[in-house]
Amino acid sequence: MSGLARAAVSEDLLILVDEADREIGTLPKTECHLGDGTLHRAFSVFLFDADGRVLIQERAAGKMLWPGYWSNSCCSHPRPGERTEAAAQRRVREELQLDCRLSFLYKFRYQAAFGSVGSEHELCHVYAGYATGNISTDPLEIAAIRWLTPDELSREIAATPERFSPWMKMEWEQITAKHLAQIRNDCRKPSTWQT
Repeated sequence: MSGLARAAVSEDLLILVDEADREIGTLPKTECHLGDGTLHRAFSVFLFDADGRVLIQERAAGKMLWPGYWSNSCCSHPRPGERTEAAAQRRVREELQLDCRLSFLYKFRYQAAFGSVGSEHELCHVYAGYATGNISTDPLEIAAIRWLTPDELSREIAATPERFSPWMKMEWEQITAKHLAQIRNDCRKPSTWQT
């Protein structure tokens, strides 16, 4: 058995989907990200605090794709049979040790290559969350975290877009254009977030 095959046996299976987000099978995580990537279901979470600041993370050096890049608060993949919202809450707990309330914003498909290493090809569900409590990060996933105001984040992305993951830039553009006003309002009334 090759090294890649051995790694695939122990890693998460991802949910393969068609363009309409209908499940069509599963594939080990690494295989999903080789070459041009195989379309699979994913999620991204943007966590906000009571002051309306957003949490961003620097991806750990050991990540296969975009290590050391700044990205949104949390992103990953649901497991077969797992609801996407439940998977998002699970990963926030695993990566940040936070329980949060989430609100679904939208979903979209994108494809982005990381040189010759591999690619993301995802049907991504995007959530906003309201976070409280002390953060404790998983060093295998996260190298550093920062809280920024939305305006500060937008300025940083505009000034140094090469420092940010491609999905995060696409998602932040959509959030600031269509969802930020509602998120800011919800941050002032945290009881409005779903549990």
